[in-house]
Amino acid sequence: MPPRPRTLAAAVTVALALGAQAAPAAATGSATGSTTEVSRGVEIPAFYTPPSTLPDADGALIRSEPLRLALSLPSLGGPLPGRATRLMYKSTDANGEPVAVTGAYIEPAAEWRGDGPRPLVAVAPGTMGQGDQCAASMALEHPLLLNGETVSVGYEDLSVYRLLLRGVAVVVTDYVGLGTTDRLHTYVNRVDGAHAVLDAVRAARSLDSSSVTPESRVGLFGYSQGGGATAAAAELQPSYAPDVELAGTYAGAPPADLTEVTEAIDGGDLAGALGWSLNGFLQTEPALRPIADRYVNTAGEEALKDLSTMCVGDALFAYGGDSSTDWTETGQSLSDIIRAEPALQAFLAEQRIGSLKPDSPVRVATGVSDDLVPHEQSRRLAVDWCRKGAKVTYDPVLLPGVGSGLLNHFAPLLADQGKAITWLTDRLSGKPAGSNCRSMPVQP
Repeated sequence: MPPRPRTLAAAVTVALALGAQAAPAAATGSATGSTTEVSRGVEIPAFYTPPSTLPDADGALIRSEPLRLALSLPSLGGPLPGRATRLMYKSTDANGEPVAVTGAYIEPAAEWRGDGPRPLVAVAPGTMGQGDQCAASMALEHPLLLNGETVSVGYEDLSVYRLLLRGVAVVVTDYVGLGTTDRLHTYVNRVDGAHAVLDAVRAARSLDSSSVTPESRVGLFGYSQGGGATAAAAELQPSYAPDVELAGTYAGAPPADLTEVTEAIDGGDLAGALGWSLNGFLQTEPALRPIADRYVNTAGEEALKDLSTMCVGDALFAYGGDSSTDWTETGQSLSDIIRAEPALQAFLAEQRIGSLKPDSPVRVATGVSDDLVPHEQSRRLAVDWCRKGAKVTYDPVLLPGVGSGLLNHFAPLLADQGKAITWLTDRLSGKPAGSNCRSMPVQP
């Protein structure tokens, strides 16, 4: 299928905005030098294959190795902006089962000039895709991956590098199933995402190459899928990771209500994310499989299988603008099916973010013209937290809409990123956070 002009232009805009450079197809840097999987023509290093037995403790380091940063400069004091380590650590998934997660830790070359010891920020990436080759830790090595079958853009590298230049140590999670070759990525799963983020902090603390200390302040940073993961992590931290005290959390454009997000992305630039969501739901909750079997037609089955190996660039080209009505036997949309099936409604209700109170300050930012991850459902998350007494800064990004689609979602990421990093850096320096809950109507 030829690339759609609108989605192709959006993808090119993203790549040019980041100054990304083309990279070889084969991922490198594995300690063994061997590979165990090829995903859409991209070799996955053996590092990403989990061992048969995992440690007991969440966040326990399983293995690590040096990671080459593509955008790096040599200096007398070491590479700029930092020295990276690929890592694998143990987490717990939404079903309470042990799972191996990969990611990367970067020790910055820059000095931390804020108050206290060098802080740590866990970066939760935005939508990367569902193929193992799409993992954010691989994107740090290959910011733009083009090989005829895969188009992968490491757009999260920009936020990572901006934090490093401020002397903030960064750990990036690949999420459950992304990169690791033993299971499928559970895209936008609330619990899986939150646990992966919080356990990445624990893993980074245990690295010999890390300069963070038990007294180092910790922050979370994420946009889109990453905003959902950091938002979920902020509200699950008191129960799941009380040892990971948070100085602040930035949740940009969080998909807090997947029922509304599902309807919004259907037929849009990121329609392929419907397939990633459904694939992940079926992995987490196999009891939903009979429902999917009743509705999904042959075209839908082929799309789900195809998307399970794709990165976000691939999906923009191949499925941008598609409707889920083409994937069902009845011609109903996925949203129509959700409304007709109580089991699906119940599952998505469990994925809703905002039912618990974060114990630490949070900043929620969302573009008012965002029609992929709708502004209003993100704003509702801030209202829900305010109603529970959380310390919330809600910051709408007032950019004019440009029709509809990816640019309305991506532009606020760039427009607000500087403010988001400044807000989070202030929390990491010990400056108290304010709250604008009183200026927001909190009643329905």
